[in-house]
Amino acid sequence: MQEAAGTLRRFDYEYQRGGICYVHVAFQPLTGWRRVMVSERRTKREFAQEVCQLAQELYPDAEKIRLVCDNLSTHSLAAFYEILAPEQARRLSRRVEFIYTPVHGSWLNMVEVEISVLAKQCLRGRRLGSIEELRFEAEAWCWERNRLSASVDWRFTTSDARIKLRKLYPSIEL
Repeated sequence: MQEAAGTLRRFDYEYQRGGICYVHVAFQPLTGWRRVMVSERRTKREFAQEVCQLAQELYPDAEKIRLVCDNLSTHSLAAFYEILAPEQARRLSRRVEFIYTPVHGSWLNMVEVEISVLAKQCLRGRRLGSIEELRFEAEAWCWERNRLSASVDWRFTTSDARIKLRKLYPSIEL
């Protein structure tokens, strides 16, 4: 279509997607420790490898590891058996206890708050040129947050839960 004489040429902004990646965060709110991993995919393989690595490197002597996570299909014991050797998967599955947030309730997961802080403080709405650049930025942010032992100021109480989630947490009357 031709422009009429004397009018400005118009063009529309076109979004150019440079690719996607995933940021996985492990977070211990009581100690203010976190770990950030950046991957190209979000599959059972990445999940199982990260949980295995956390269990072996950070909690080798822990009898039970309680893992709070959302209801994503990759967050399951089945991931261990699909990826790891049977003996290793069995050992890990005996040590890991999954605690799932309610459906549509991932905001109850403190790591979601930490991911929000990562997005605001580290990414600030800007686009990064590569997965390596994101990895570098996220690891630097993580190192600083760990240095400060920064944690989440969690204000959602049991009383709040009984009100907001009354279907999941019924009150017990004596």
